[in-house]
Amino acid sequence: RTPRGWRLDPWRDSWTPRQHADAVEAARAAIARGDVYQVNVVGHAAATYHGDPAPALTRLAALPGARYGGTLHGDGWAIGCASPETLVEVTGGRVITRPIKGTRPATTAGRRDLLASAKERAEHIMIVDLERNDLARVARTGSVRVDDLYAVRRWCDLWQAESTVSAALADGLGLADLLRAVCPGGSVTGAPKLAALDRIATLEPVGRGASMGGLGWIAPGRIDLGLTIRTVAADAERLHLWAGGGITWDSEPAAEVAEAAAKAAPLRTLLAAR
Repeated sequence: RTPRGWRLDPWRDSWTPRQHADAVEAARAAIARGDVYQVNVVGHAAATYHGDPAPALTRLAALPGARYGGTLHGDGWAIGCASPETLVEVTGGRVITRPIKGTRPATTAGRRDLLASAKERAEHIMIVDLERNDLARVARTGSVRVDDLYAVRRWCDLWQAESTVSAALADGLGLADLLRAVCPGGSVTGAPKLAALDRIATLEPVGRGASMGGLGWIAPGRIDLGLTIRTVAADAERLHLWAGGGITWDSEPAAEVAEAAAKAAPLRTLLAAR
């Protein structure tokens, strides 16, 4: 239960919908020039709060589909996560990642549209290929495989397309080798990854902070890290929230702005509840 005294002021976006749409157009222009094939563009919003943010952040873990739901706390900061996406998992000598790309409202028509969308499927396949390449850097030769392709899963009131890519780990690797191979996650950067990162740095209004990183646990022979999408960070005065999506040549700016808002909406609603 949230203690009395909790209040969240209105969210202030770091860019306007028009500026977000302009960033989408700039990403499309980079694709037209051949600089990149896909770029993930992420926006940011912040809201001042009153009271203890920890109970509100803890509530995020209960959102439907939050495979990685939890909180971290430190001196003057806290993070709440409701992520459905696996950045990297290692178990039994096999490394797994589950990229998510493609979003529609969680309705019958939305599911049908997501399955039929050539744009969403092309965007998704590009990231699956990128993840195959990332895992190949730490895999035994010939062991990379796609176990599940374009499966539709639900997160809150959205359908999302998810694939599972796995490989047998090569001998003699450490945690640093693994993280260098998979970070930052392909689904929150783009393809080619390094070129997409350069483009992201020029397009986004603020840094990504605690978002788009990893949250989970590490133990001997076992790693399970979720990608920190659907994540909120608190500093001493404000909550911070990030949301965006992958941009391809077929992206429509207004639809991309609406998709980012739809991803942020369940988090904003839950955090504002008294």
